[in-house]
Amino acid sequence: MKKIGIVGGGIVGLALAHKVQLRYPNFKVLVFEKENEVGKHQSGRNSGVLHCGLYYQPGSLKAHLAVTGIQQMTEFCQTHSIPHDICGKVVVANGPKEIKLLDDLAERGQQNGLAGLRFLSSSELKSREPFVNSDKTLFVPQEGIVDYKAVMNKLVDLILKAGGELHTNAKVDNVVESDEKIEIVANSTTYSLDYIVSCSGLFSDRNFKNFTLQKRPLRIVPFRGEYMMLTEEAKQLVNHLVYPVPDPTYPFLGVHFTRLINGAREVGPNAVFAFKREGYTNTDFSLTDIIDSATYQGFLSFIFKNFSFSMGEFKSSLSKKAFLSKAKKMIPEIELSHLRPGTAGVRAQAMDKTGKLLMDFNIIRYKNQVHVLNAPSPGATASLAIADHIVNQYLDNL
Repeated sequence: MKKIGIVGGGIVGLALAHKVQLRYPNFKVLVFEKENEVGKHQSGRNSGVLHCGLYYQPGSLKAHLAVTGIQQMTEFCQTHSIPHDICGKVVVANGPKEIKLLDDLAERGQQNGLAGLRFLSSSELKSREPFVNSDKTLFVPQEGIVDYKAVMNKLVDLILKAGGELHTNAKVDNVVESDEKIEIVANSTTYSLDYIVSCSGLFSDRNFKNFTLQKRPLRIVPFRGEYMMLTEEAKQLVNHLVYPVPDPTYPFLGVHFTRLINGAREVGPNAVFAFKREGYTNTDFSLTDIIDSATYQGFLSFIFKNFSFSMGEFKSSLSKKAFLSKAKKMIPEIELSHLRPGTAGVRAQAMDKTGKLLMDFNIIRYKNQVHVLNAPSPGATASLAIADHIVNQYLDNL
């Protein structure tokens, strides 16, 4: 029996384990997660939005997998009775510059195959989101919300029922690859495998270097996104999903309003450099992680080229009023008293040596190893489609 090890128990790793079992039922699949449970980082710290492919460059891998991914994820939730709601969202523009960007965004969505996109009249917007201020509004009917933790729990259940193994508290410390086998050491135990796939998110670049002994082709730079929650009395300000027009220069979608699957309302995030790859507060600090970013030519180039943007994001992290001003652009009625501290997540943002933020998914095969180096948003939505892509394009000769 051949064995495949998957390093990383986030949603992409779990989706891949499930898809490998469906394609190769005679394989033994082992998932290794360094934490004591699955999905403790990016996969369990997002807003639970189902993204349908509106933003992404037509023809890119991300655009393709987002469109097919939301279809698969919705069907998965329906099949397994996982809480979700295809509630749709609005993207709002104010002023001529933003209106032009919104028109371009609508065209991009149509090129990506999205159905039902349309601009709302003032009365239609008022009926749907009465407190939103917008000169022009795009309605995206295919987007929704979901409980991604429930998705991951179901994937674990399916993996175990199919004979797979989940090893938690199992950080992979060492990999030795011979001509026929790969030996890994996790939690002081040695495992002999035929193939491994690394889906390790914030540590994808370091694991590539450690597992292959090759130079990293890109660098992961951590950006923390901080959210606020609306108080109970302010929940009426938002009915569904409300987003601003994003700046196409950056992969961040800007401060937006989200109705979570549990009924709560979330506002955010900003995007600030994190002083630790798994640093969820301003006081989380890792000298190793800071040096890794600060000595990288690409990061220094990014800061130089985008100093104003970077300082603006830090300001919204340190100042609640600065954060509020971004939210007020879309919902003027929101006040400081309506906000309370929320959650935070860290985005594993891939960056090349010129300081360019890499937008598309990035997957590399090296001998009998496959490394998912970059799978940012909509990685969770597209996880099942990403898994299919890996199986079809990288594991097709197993």
